[in-house]
Amino acid sequence: MPTLAIVGAGRGLGLSIAKVFGSHGFDVALVSRSNDKLDALVTELARNAITAEGFPADAGDSTQLAAALQSAISRFGRIDVLEFSPHAGLTMTAPKDVTLDILRPQVDSLLYGAVTAVQAVLPGMLEAGSGTLLFTTGGGALTPYPMLADANIAQAGQRNWALNLHNTLGDQGIYAANVAINLMIGTAAPEGVPHRSPDEIALDYWNLHISRDQAEHFIGA
Repeated sequence: MPTLAIVGAGRGLGLSIAKVFGSHGFDVALVSRSNDKLDALVTELARNAITAEGFPADAGDSTQLAAALQSAISRFGRIDVLEFSPHAGLTMTAPKDVTLDILRPQVDSLLYGAVTAVQAVLPGMLEAGSGTLLFTTGGGALTPYPMLADANIAQAGQRNWALNLHNTLGDQGIYAANVAINLMIGTAAPEGVPHRSPDEIALDYWNLHISRDQAEHFIGA
């Protein structure tokens, strides 16, 4: 069975992505900080006849994250698809107020975490000659939002690297893409606020994995 690993798994988009890939025969490795959250996700996926297991780790801690993904590889054999979407928290920081202390958690989770995750799963993909790397950012990775200056910096770096991976790994059977989500994820939103349900967005991830042609996919109003 092929395996999907989700770093930053939660009950919203992560669960929806797991259900879509699971419905197509994938086992699912879930990585999140909370054991309780992981247990709930595994139970929910089991109700849908999807085999899943949780591996607790903080994406901002490279040692934890690498160990969690190695445990997932030992459990499932190898990772065929990596979806990377941890949440480093929102600090509502203006550009002039960015400091190293404010920026570090975002870079640790979103940029260094992405590098750590790829380094864990890429050797198996290269050996097999196939694999998919999907990275999720907000719209601020493309067009910065002044109130999210710290997250924008880290996500822009992550996006840049994802595009570089796309441009250099294709001839080795590895597909990489960035997904920039520039709207609210949910089945409802305040009037005038653009939104899409996580189940709808998750289908885009599956289509990217199948089509393997876009370096970037933008989801917006």
